[in-house]
Amino acid sequence: MEFDGLSGQVIGCAIEVHRTLGPGLLESVYRRCLQHELATVGLQFEAEKQVEVWYKGEKLDGPNLRVDLIVAKLLLLELKVVEKILPIHEAQLLTYMKLTGCNVGLLINFECRFIKDGIKRFVL
Repeated sequence: MEFDGLSGQVIGCAIEVHRTLGPGLLESVYRRCLQHELATVGLQFEAEKQVEVWYKGEKLDGPNLRVDLIVAKLLLLELKVVEKILPIHEAQLLTYMKLTGCNVGLLINFECRFIKDGIKRFVL
């Protein structure tokens, strides 16, 4: 599936979740509802996928990272419920993209009045 088409489908699902629920809930609620929408349109995804951290060729012991969603093994989603997206949120998404090998990512902030204002697309 083409990245733009996949991103468009996922954004459509996020819009539906936001249209139904509005802002003001926990990230975990939006994630579960987005998972429902993704499944409804037939998209494969992994939720809260654990990502091992490697440093200079060695796997680090301790807790792994968890990314919110990876759709179709191609598109990484980082969900937020914050007043404003900050540079650290963008850096987090970009780092997760590098660690997972996903070249395209969406940062989705459900706290916005209009969800279109809370979606940023990144490409490595």
